[in-house]
Amino acid sequence: MKKTVFLGALTVAGLTAGVAGAATLDDIKARGKLNCGVTTGLVGFAAPDANGEWQGFDVAVCRAVAAAVLGDASAVEFVPTTGKTRFTALSSGEIDMLARNTTWTLSRDVDLKNEFVGVNYYDGQGFMVPKSLGVSSAKELNGATVCIQTGTTTELNLADFFRANDMEYEPVPIETNAEGQQQYLAGACDTYTTDASGLAATRATFENPTEHVILPEIISKEPLGPLVRHGDQEWGDIVRWTLNALIAAEEFGITSANIQDMASNGTDSPEVNRILGTEGNLGEMLGLEADWAVKAIAAGGNYGELFEKHIGENTPVGLARGLNAQWKDGGLLYSPPFR
Repeated sequence: MKKTVFLGALTVAGLTAGVAGAATLDDIKARGKLNCGVTTGLVGFAAPDANGEWQGFDVAVCRAVAAAVLGDASAVEFVPTTGKTRFTALSSGEIDMLARNTTWTLSRDVDLKNEFVGVNYYDGQGFMVPKSLGVSSAKELNGATVCIQTGTTTELNLADFFRANDMEYEPVPIETNAEGQQQYLAGACDTYTTDASGLAATRATFENPTEHVILPEIISKEPLGPLVRHGDQEWGDIVRWTLNALIAAEEFGITSANIQDMASNGTDSPEVNRILGTEGNLGEMLGLEADWAVKAIAAGGNYGELFEKHIGENTPVGLARGLNAQWKDGGLLYSPPFR
């Protein structure tokens, strides 16, 4: 979900000034682990499993970065954050990076002094309703009560949509996705609105998911991605190019199953060899080992493997690739060249 672009801007900016000059990579190496901010719990994206181990699509990005930097995908401390706490946790130095469903906006990038390093999921805001409500379009929600997470861009989008369509609504404020799910199932609101991926993930946890419908309207652009603090470009480069490595690996057919063989025996593709660290000095440019990308990709697989494992069509979340398909397949997924 998306967080506030207005609450605490001055506080966050002040905190940023105090830590912007820190060498994040050095701090991580010294403590021996990556502190990664995630959501408080969203199945498929970031949630503890039955053994208390964090799993999910966003969690996998954290693990890939830890593998690239420390050579150990398990060397991560996951820090749950809410819509209201996530930016402060990053700016204060409590976490090294934020990897949760956070929308890239100008004010978050500039005014709150964050640096988005890319997009790992192209999304948009939608609405979920009980099938029994008999609603087939969001434009039929005039007068509805709406569960809405506070401190998010979702609030602003919701107000804009209802105003543009000359409709009224009554907000039911919630703090976390878990609270939103509880309130929605209890009938405290007619509809729950957030990112469409979040709605699918939430519905997957219901006892009877088929009794709930995600309406067809997508009312916003929500490019979700990991972010770091302003002021430490070297660290930003590492997180950015780790994400790019996962995306490029899928494009070039590098998988968790074949990566060690490709790294050992080389390939006929100069760009693949540069990704694998068998040619060039890209790792040195980042201040990492030559095989940093091999470690990142081997941690859980390439972008496509991670998508299918955690949120794909064969999972309870059941998301199609859509805009998140590779550019060669009609999607928006695209990594800059490794050269």
